[in-house]
Amino acid sequence: MQAYLENGVPLGWLINPQDHQVEIYCLHQEKVVLTEPTALRGEAVLPGFTLDLTPVW
Repeated sequence: MQAYLENGVPLGWLINPQDHQVEIYCLHQEKVVLTEPTALRGEAVLPGFTLDLTPVW
Protein backbone atom coordinates (compact mmCIF):
# COMPACT_ATOMS: atom_id res chain seq x y z
CA MET A 1 0.00 0.00 0.00
CA GLN A 2 2.92 2.31 0.72
CA ALA A 3 4.02 2.08 -2.92
CA TYR A 4 0.58 3.20 -4.07
CA LEU A 5 0.67 6.22 -1.75
CA GLU A 6 4.18 7.12 -2.89
CA ASN A 7 2.88 7.15 -6.46
CA GLY A 8 0.01 9.52 -5.72
CA VAL A 9 -2.97 7.34 -4.84
CA PRO A 10 -4.99 9.52 -2.44
CA LEU A 11 -6.97 6.77 -0.68
CA GLY A 12 -6.49 3.04 -0.19
CA TRP A 13 -8.48 0.39 1.62
CA LEU A 14 -6.89 -2.89 2.58
CA ILE A 15 -9.75 -5.23 3.48
CA ASN A 16 -8.84 -8.32 5.51
CA PRO A 17 -11.91 -10.58 5.70
CA GLN A 18 -10.10 -13.20 7.78
CA ASP A 19 -9.43 -10.77 10.66
CA HIS A 20 -12.54 -8.63 10.01
CA GLN A 21 -10.39 -5.52 9.70
CA VAL A 22 -9.90 -2.68 7.24
CA GLU A 23 -6.76 -0.58 7.03
CA ILE A 24 -7.40 2.88 5.59
CA TYR A 25 -4.50 4.71 3.98
CA CYS A 26 -4.57 8.39 3.01
CA LEU A 27 -1.79 10.59 1.70
CA HIS A 28 0.21 12.32 4.47
CA GLN A 29 -1.79 10.66 7.26
CA GLU A 30 -1.29 7.76 9.62
CA LYS A 31 -2.94 4.45 8.78
CA VAL A 32 -6.32 3.87 10.47
CA VAL A 33 -7.41 0.34 11.37
CA LEU A 34 -11.11 -0.43 11.79
CA THR A 35 -12.53 -3.67 13.14
CA GLU A 36 -15.60 -4.99 11.36
CA PRO A 37 -16.93 -1.71 9.96
CA THR A 38 -20.32 -1.98 8.26
CA ALA A 39 -19.41 0.40 5.44
CA LEU A 40 -16.60 2.47 3.95
CA ARG A 41 -17.17 5.91 2.46
CA GLY A 42 -15.23 7.47 -0.37
CA GLU A 43 -14.76 10.76 1.48
CA ALA A 44 -13.56 13.61 -0.76
CA VAL A 45 -11.88 11.20 -3.18
CA LEU A 46 -15.10 9.42 -4.19
CA PRO A 47 -17.94 11.71 -3.05
CA GLY A 48 -21.18 9.84 -2.47
CA PHE A 49 -19.58 6.38 -2.78
CA THR A 50 -20.27 3.87 -0.01
CA LEU A 51 -19.05 0.28 0.06
CA ASP A 52 -21.32 -1.99 2.13
CA LEU A 53 -19.12 -4.46 4.01
CA THR A 54 -21.82 -6.48 5.73
CA PRO A 55 -21.69 -9.27 3.09
CA VAL A 56 -17.90 -9.52 3.56
CA TRP A 57 -18.07 -10.33 7.25
